Amino acid sequence: MWQRILMILLAFILASACAARADNWNVELMGQTPGIASDVFILDNHAYLCAGSVLVILDISDPLNPTAIGQAYLPDIARGVHVSGGYAYMADDEAGLRVIDISNPSDPQEVGFCDTPGWAWGVHVSGDYAYVADSWRGLRVIDISNPADLQEVGFYHKPGRTFGVHVSGGYAYVGDDWGLRVIDITTPADPQEVGFCDTPGDAWGVYVSGDYAYVAAYWRGLRVIDISNPSNPQEVGFCDTPGDAWGVYVSGDYAYVANGYDGLWVIDISNPANPQEVGFYDKPGKAHGVHMSGGYAYVAHGRSGLRVIDISNPADPQEVGFYDKPGEARGVHVSGGYAYMADYWDGLRVIDISDPADPQEVGGYDTAGGAWGVHVSGDYAYVADGYGLRVVDISNPSNPQEVGGYDTPGWTYAVHVSGGYAYVVDREAGFRVIDISNPADPQEVGIYDVPEDAEGVYVSGGYAYVALSVLVVEGGLPVPGSYGLRVVDISNPADPQEVGFCDTPGWARGVHVSGGYAYVADGEAGLRVIDISDPADPQGVGFCDTPGKAYAVHVSGGYAYVADGYDGLRVIDISDPASPHEVGFCDTLGEAYAVHVSGGYVYVADGNGGLLVLRYTGAYTAVTPKGKNPTTWADLKMTKVLQNYPNPCNPETWIPYSLAEQSQVVVEIYTATGRLVRRLDLGIMPAGVYSSKEKAVYWNGCDEEGEAVASGIYFYTLHAGSYKATKKLVMTK
Repeated sequence: MWQRILMILLAFILASACAARADNWNVELMGQTPGIASDVFILDNHAYLCAGSVLVILDISDPLNPTAIGQAYLPDIARGVHVSGGYAYMADDEAGLRVIDISNPSDPQEVGFCDTPGWAWGVHVSGDYAYVADSWRGLRVIDISNPADLQEVGFYHKPGRTFGVHVSGGYAYVGDDWGLRVIDITTPADPQEVGFCDTPGDAWGVYVSGDYAYVAAYWRGLRVIDISNPSNPQEVGFCDTPGDAWGVYVSGDYAYVANGYDGLWVIDISNPANPQEVGFYDKPGKAHGVHMSGGYAYVAHGRSGLRVIDISNPADPQEVGFYDKPGEARGVHVSGGYAYMADYWDGLRVIDISDPADPQEVGGYDTAGGAWGVHVSGDYAYVADGYGLRVVDISNPSNPQEVGGYDTPGWTYAVHVSGGYAYVVDREAGFRVIDISNPADPQEVGIYDVPEDAEGVYVSGGYAYVALSVLVVEGGLPVPGSYGLRVVDISNPADPQEVGFCDTPGWARGVHVSGGYAYVADGEAGLRVIDISDPADPQGVGFCDTPGKAYAVHVSGGYAYVADGYDGLRVIDISDPASPHEVGFCDTLGEAYAVHVSGGYVYVADGNGGLLVLRYTGAYTAVTPKGKNPTTWADLKMTKVLQNYPNPCNPETWIPYSLAEQSQVVVEIYTATGRLVRRLDLGIMPAGVYSSKEKAVYWNGCDEEGEAVASGIYFYTLHAGSYKATKKLVMTK
């Protein structure tokens, strides 16, 4: 028992660290590409695909050629979808339940929402109600009789996380951390548990057919539970699958299991007491969800998008079609109306950004390794591809082709091209100079062996500025110059020589040089500003401690744009390099790895969300997309509480917020059981933004008696005038 409790707590901590949050300040979303596929629903000739924070509607009248015909942006990561009566009901993580009008599939529009108290991970619609699996806040029952005005009418909550739900015959069958729960919903305002079956693994997905509930039990495969007596459900059979079972769909005598990294598994359930695997289909990525229609299995396959599998022969399922979009974006470079994205295991993606509000993929090339970085020069994209440098001809963006490559001994992480050379950081194998005068035959001409894990590089004025991310320790003390920024003289590319260094407190991952300064993305230490006017003696002059983990930085027009991991994009005013300060941010919903600024737009490569096109609005007039009226900063003011940082915390944390008008501000912190542990009365505060550590609400992790609180889940509520909102935090020790 205690092992499961520990696993639940650890899972919550990880989920909190990775949780998507649709928060922004002074930054607006212009457009984005679909991201990782997590669920799919099939109705008639359309597939409704959860793809990052986008609902993609595909025409599948020809299953061999699924074609996207419409998409709707969502405020958070779409986890589940159910289509009924002309609407798509989206389980949208922390943004709750969203209702999308799909009467015109080419132009889906949100018409209503219900902000559930937890994280909406699954949804099933029956009659006038949507039943939402709301993670830590159990099952929520939402009246959808008026899709434009959703109202919660009831809920049922047990400790732990609720993952999936299937409604059948007056009961909601709910999968959670502990197993399968049978909830009587004959009175939607008062749902009551009537039965429970303890499954050996977390019940992530559930499908009811006849007298049986088929449960995708994560690491314990498929469990078959007899529900002929709802008050006494009993497991009667199981089939252990090799992967992690996330979702399940039953059709005829077969259960189709979305089995994580092991793809789709077909299980014969003609004898429920003895289910047997008869076939499988695998593809790179993680199979999250599956839906059957017309002899085909439609699989939401993570970074591999939607895969269409012919299951006419269940023993030999075969892929016949697919819809693939950017998945785990790691790097981005913008050139000539296109964004070139390093998409990890899916290679190079080419995105047409001529309309920033509607970026469209037009081409791609699947490189041999894992694409982490990209730099475009002329008609070529130079891809840092893990196992080496790949040179891709992009003269025809819709048909990029590899023309050359050079295998390096380490893991190629980043590349910068300048003057006929590609400067490559090869992590543990150091800094390498590759002659690309003949793109078809790149040749290494120089090498400089830096301490382990060189992760970023920028070339300017005869020097390469290299970001080192690993701290070398000897005798218990850090070795000076083993981390941070190194300055390498490349005036002779065949003999690069280090001429200076500046240690930084974090793990330096990215660097950009502008106007006599190097701006270093320094991991958990945020942005560091280093004066490089004397390359032999670089000196730190300023810093801005971002709330996340700074992976990359791009400088443009007096601002540093930082890809800050799970805390998205941060905009830092660097007009005074000695005193940089944050002036805007946007939570990109996944993990922001890279950023490039071009033509007034900010392009962010996001691990879950694909490519996002953003715009910093600042204190000046901001033009919103799709013809909306211009707004000014005065119009953008709002009262809002944001996510604490760091989260998880140990023990101190800061709670940022903003006020549209002068207000009495109070923050209350509660345990997961609702017990008040601390009340922070800030008094009357003027209108403004309180996001920095100097201005945000500070909590030292102690209760009213000054005693340190225990590790665990807490909730904080901000009261400001009539405004009241609650968010979660995790304390770890």
